[in-house]
Amino acid sequence: MPKCPKCQKEVYFAEKKSSLGKDWHPACLRCEKCNKTLTPGGHAEHGGKPYCSKPCYANLFGPEGFGRGGTSGEKGFYGKS
Repeated sequence: MPKCPKCQKEVYFAEKKSSLGKDWHPACLRCEKCNKTLTPGGHAEHGGKPYCSKPCYANLFGPEGFGRGGTSGEKGFYGKS
């Protein structure tokens, strides 16, 4: 019987949620940052761990200055910074 990647307990067929190629308990499939309950296939992944796509994944792993509440330091339109 497969084990949940979050709690390491057995996941029974009737309760499993499959995502990221693993079987999860419904209560264990949560965003690593904000703890929001996620739906299978409706989230992002980094390092084998689930994250809600917005805002957590974008804030943690998105490009600098995009979705992180800051600027990247690159010049904007027409060479202005």
